[in-house]
Order: sequence, then C-alpha cells, then structure tokens
Amino acid sequence: MRQVPKGFPKDFLWGGAIAANQAEGAYEFEGKGTSVADINEFRADLPLEKRSNAEISTSYIEEALNNRTGVFPKRWGINFKETYREDLKLLGGTGFKLFRTSIDWSRIFPNGDDLVPNEKGLAFYDDLIDEIISNGMEPMITISHYEIPLNLTLNYQGWYSREVIDFFVNYCKVLFDRYKGKVKYWIIINQINLIGHESFNHLGIAEDKVENLVEAKYQGVHNMMVACGRATDYAHQVDSNYEIGMMLCGGPEYAATCKPEDVLATLKINQMQYFFADVLLRGYYPGYAFRYFEENKIQLNFGPEDEADLKHTADYMSFSYYYTQICDAEHSEPYRNKALPANPWGWTIDPLGLRTLLNSFYDRYQCPIYITENGIGCYDVLEEDDKIHDDYRIDYYKAHIEQMKEAIQDGVDLRGYCAWGPIDIISCSSSEMSKRYGFIYVDQDDYGKGTGKRYLKDSYTWMQQVIASNGETL
Repeated sequence: MRQVPKGFPKDFLWGGAIAANQAEGAYEFEGKGTSVADINEFRADLPLEKRSNAEISTSYIEEALNNRTGVFPKRWGINFKETYREDLKLLGGTGFKLFRTSIDWSRIFPNGDDLVPNEKGLAFYDDLIDEIISNGMEPMITISHYEIPLNLTLNYQGWYSREVIDFFVNYCKVLFDRYKGKVKYWIIINQINLIGHESFNHLGIAEDKVENLVEAKYQGVHNMMVACGRATDYAHQVDSNYEIGMMLCGGPEYAATCKPEDVLATLKINQMQYFFADVLLRGYYPGYAFRYFEENKIQLNFGPEDEADLKHTADYMSFSYYYTQICDAEHSEPYRNKALPANPWGWTIDPLGLRTLLNSFYDRYQCPIYITENGIGCYDVLEEDDKIHDDYRIDYYKAHIEQMKEAIQDGVDLRGYCAWGPIDIISCSSSEMSKRYGFIYVDQDDYGKGTGKRYLKDSYTWMQQVIASNGETL
C-alpha cells in the first residue's frame, strides 16, 4: 500500500511573489506607457472598503492623468526598477527556490496595440530574469498582473473588445519566444476570477463605455480565457518544457448555517468561482455557468474558434489565499466571518481553510497545484535599534504551512508556495505602503517618503530556517 507522505517533497519550491506595478516604479521611464495601475490614487481620507479601483469611469481616468496634487504610489513603487539587484540578493538569502513576478505589459507594448515591442523594456526583464536565476531562484512569470496599457481602456473597451485578444496573444508570443530556456513557469492571467473587487485593474473596462457592466465583465473574462488558450497552445509549440499555469483568487466560502438553503446558496457562489478554473483546466464551459448567465440575463458572444481555443488547457493550477468568508440565502454576496480573527484590514485568518481549499481544488482537477500568493498585511514598527519584531507574521505563516503539510498528507499534489510580498511593496487594493507583508522592511511611507533603506525583519531569519529544513522547523 502507498505510504502517506509525512512532509514536503524534496523538490518543493519555496518562494515569494510580487507584481511589477506594485514594486518597480519608473513611471513613463524608457518608453513605458501608462497602465491601469498608474492611476490608482492613495486616499487616506476614504474608508478602507472604498479605496480599491473596482469600477472606474473615463472621466475619472482623465482627472487622474491630469492630477498634479494627488498621490499615485504605484508610479514609484519601492524603486525596484533600480534596486532589483540588491533586493534579489536579499530575497535569495532566504533560501527561496522560486521567485514570482510579473512583466509589465505597458513597459513592453506602451499602448497595448503597438506593432513593435519596446526593446528597452525587454532589456530590463532580460537582466531581471538573469538576476533571479543567478540568486538561485527559478523565475515564475505572470504575464498580466493589473498592468493593462491604459490606451486599451480609452481607445477600446478594455478586455470587452475582441481586438484585445490578438494584442495580448502577440505580447505573450514575444515573451515566450524571448525567454525560451530561461523561464519554465508561467501564469498568463493573475487571479482571473476577480471581476468584482479590482475589476477595473483586472479588465480595464471603463463603466461608462459599456451598456451592461456586469455582462461586459463576463465577456471580458471570456475573451481573456480565449487568449489564454491561444497563448498556451503557442507556448507549448515554442518549448515543450514550458509549464503554463492558471490562477484564481482563492476562497473557500462557507455556509453561514447548516440550513439547506444556505448550503445551496454557498454552493452556487463557489461554483461561479470554480467556473474560471473549470474552463481553463477542463477546456469547456460547465452547465451551471450557462444557467447562471441565463438567470442573470447575461449574453456572451463566442467567436467561431473560441471553443477550439479553450481546449488548450493549463498545465497546473495556482491560487492566492488570504481569507475566507461566509454565505447565506439572504445575501447575494459573501461576507466576513466574525467568528474568526482578522488583520487590521478585516481579512480573516483561517489556516484550516487553506487545507480545505487545497483538498477541494485537487479533488476537482487532479493536477499539480502551486500556492502563488499567501501572507498577511500588518502595521510594522521599525524600532530604534533598526529591528522589526513581527512575531504575528511568523505565527500566521507557521499555522498556514502546518496546514499545507496536512494537505500533502491528504494526497494533494502541492508543488510550490510563494509568500506574498516578501519585500514590502505598495498594496494592490488600497495603494498604501503601510499595509506590509514582507520579511524585508522598506523604509518608505504612504506618500513615498523615507530613506528607502531595506531592513530584515525577525520573520526573515525564521523563514530561512523553514526553507533550510524543508518545512520541518517551524
């Protein structure tokens, strides 16, 4: 009888993940175009729940582009474009075997529809990838991570426009051709199911350029998935060693009670999160999705080759995991489970939920899985002795890694794990710096002020021990 694994596989890939738009800075430098992230304004006067760019109009875009007094932190990030060599040396010092980052679409094709890529942008990523490798890490590259060229919003309709499929596939082809033999692991679209929260950053659809925004979002994701299929097919032709992944923003959502109505409502909500993975990993639309679209009066337009394109499925599944929520038949959207502790931003802490989700995904798809984001945002304090004592972060990671080990014993084929923001970066949703995830502290505030100096937190040394022991020393 097969023996139950007792720990992490010997070749398990411990790593960290960032996004170009939250770290690089260098706004409009060396031919970079303006992306959707560059108009994410930090507004300390707004409550947390209203700081994200879920729905944006063209008038807001024009105001942001002409705003000379607002604070747009993703335009400077943590200056990673200039400090990446030193930062990657620190990150490699944790023992990371995998480093996930994105390539900024607007740095390669400034307008999105350009005929020729920006060679200076590509040259930067040539060197960045070489540095990742030289520091002992495998690069995992995300091709689209909230860096859509803003021109595709203003002069098209973002991903709602069918033209964007070809623009994006052309961008993918440039990367697949250029990095053959250097990059093995790819994620085409970051968190493809985020069509509510972060939907503008994700899809680039301005709310006033379409008649039915909800329908436009689902059409936009359909176009994305078609593009993923075409890009995956091309990647496999270019290099048989390429492993192409798809990525969800994870859950799971729990039923608020054991009432059958709440259980069914929760099932339906979870299905429409699984939907995106069902298409990208199975190659076709599931029946429950067609019923959802019919009941919600959503009409999707399929091109003549779309169904064939969708059959080019991903090689592995990946997902982010931060918190869980609960559902019931009375509410149309999931909501916070107040029985669980939470960070200052209200994101619940649920390590057991990670094991549940890993099992749910593996039961459903039976393919390799990578956790490509996991972490906790906290307020950190740089002490007078230049130390950052973040035991709360260590406790968080310890509890989640323990549940990953349990999931492996359950039989889940978990291949790798990326801590989110292993060096402090600008927050995706609220564009603030004070929401810190890293093992490495960056001396910079929400307004871009500070020395920029890097300091190692207590969690950095702890993570070194975890990786050196392959997850045995927690």
